[in-house]
Parts: sequence; structure tokens; C-alpha cells
Amino acid sequence: MLDLNDLAMFVQVVRAGSFSEAARRLGMPSNTLSRRIDQLEGQLGTRLLHRSTRKLALSTDGQALFERYAPALDQILEIGRLHADEQAPSGSVRVAAMAGLFELIGMEWLVEFYARYPHISLEFLLDDTPTDLISERIDLALRMGIETGSGFKVRRLAPTAMILAASPAYLKRRPAPRTLRELAEHDCLTISNRQGRSTWRLQGPRGSQEVSINSRFAVNDMRVLAQACIAGLGIALLPQLIVDPVIAQGKLVRVLSTYRRTSTGFGLQLVYTSRPPVPPAVAVFAEFLTERLGEAMIDTSQNDANR
Repeated sequence: MLDLNDLAMFVQVVRAGSFSEAARRLGMPSNTLSRRIDQLEGQLGTRLLHRSTRKLALSTDGQALFERYAPALDQILEIGRLHADEQAPSGSVRVAAMAGLFELIGMEWLVEFYARYPHISLEFLLDDTPTDLISERIDLALRMGIETGSGFKVRRLAPTAMILAASPAYLKRRPAPRTLRELAEHDCLTISNRQGRSTWRLQGPRGSQEVSINSRFAVNDMRVLAQACIAGLGIALLPQLIVDPVIAQGKLVRVLSTYRRTSTGFGLQLVYTSRPPVPPAVAVFAEFLTERLGEAMIDTSQNDANR
């Protein structure tokens, strides 16, 4: 029985016009390709190709073999390609995420994702407030600092590290605090809360400490809070993942760098609304997103270690 791989190699040699070009297209050594054609000729008991250092020509039997099998091999390859396309993940993925997602990991990674998965489309709902995942028909949610109900599969990615920051303009007007107590003398920017409390609990050299603050501006959108901080309205407690790139640009300066707030319970997490098995399109996007966020978190930890 003829080996279809050998026949395919023969067809490629004929179409390429040389063993070297055919070997390049096939990604194999020229001597290996030549040996496989020799084996095919030996199996058939006839010469298929007349070879010289300058020219490659089909024999009569080679011409007949090429005309008979090349179209059939093309059909087989086309069937294989269509089958591969059918098996590739496809469909639409509806994603809920924090408002600053693309400030965190950039837009260019989407170009890579679409190139890798051309049959998947993405729809984003960006908001820092909790979203009703079921009524909004969300497939996948990326949440930070939000409690998720027990009815969903949750993949915890990292604890949420919050750091204190202020703009150079604000610190020019008001010297940076040297102790936690001095925070009470500053304008602080906070996330709105129903309790109306104005305190921050931070971890530092002396362990966990709670400090009273003067909240001059409160909002329920972390991105707006960061914008207010950059504008010079005061000192804010912001997610390090979001604020580190802004600090690198010189728009913000870290304040009281030995203090931070870390939440292990409500950290950065992926929430799946689909019951197992997870749809392939959702699964591959979740893995891709996790990979990119992992790179962002590594960059953040390295920046933190260098300070």
C-alpha cells in the first residue's frame, strides 16, 4: 500500500520544481526528502523523476502518478483544513471587568488574541460596581475586591494590593505624610461606601493598623478615583496593578511606601457563569486573560522590589 505522506512529498517536489524548495516548504532536510522519494520509487519499481544538478523533470510514470493523485491529495488536505476550522474555538464571549482593564494590560494583547482565535468575538462591559452576571448574560467576569456568590465557579488569581499615592502637584502644595497619623491632616480620596466610615486599615511595619482620614472626595468608580488623584485632589488608596504604570509615567508618587492594604478574600478573580463543561471560547479566553494578567502582576512585583 502506498504511503500517502510519500505521495504528498512527491507532489510537493513536482510543484516546487526542486528538492531544496520542496524541503523548505515542508520544513525538512533535503536529503531526507530525497530518500523518501527514492523509497517511493523503489516501492513502485519505476523512476518518477529524472534528476540532474540543474534540472528536475517528470518521467512518463511520474507524470501519470502526479495527474492521478495530486487532485485527490488536495481534496484530502482541504477536508483536513475544514475539520480543523470546525474544531477551533468559536463564538461570542461576553465579559464583565473593572473599568481600568485596558489601562492595566493594554489594548495590543487583543490583536494577538484575535490572530490566534479568528472565530471568537468579544464583548466587554467595563464597570467597577458589581454586575448582575445572570441578567447581563455575562460569560466571564474579571473582578477585583468584589464578593462573588457561591453559585459560580471562581478562579482566584491574586490578592488585591492597594497602595497610597498622590500627584506631584498635590505633594508640592502639601508635604507628604511621614506617619499614618499625619494622613488625617491631608485630603483623602475614597471609594463610596454605604456605611459612611472614613477609615483605612493598612498593613505596615507594625502589623495591621486602622487610621482615620478626611475624605474630601468619594466616588464608586476606581478609574475616576485614580483620575482625581492624578488631578491633584488628594491622596488615594488605589490597586497597585492599576497605579504602578501611572507611577512609572511620573503622574503619581507613592506615599508611605511601607504601608499597603492586601485583601486575600476579595482579590483579583475570574468568575465563570457557565456550568461545566465551560464553552471552548470562554475557556481559551480565560486562559489567555490569565496569562496576560500574570505578566502584568510579575511586572508589578518587580517594580515594587526595585523601589
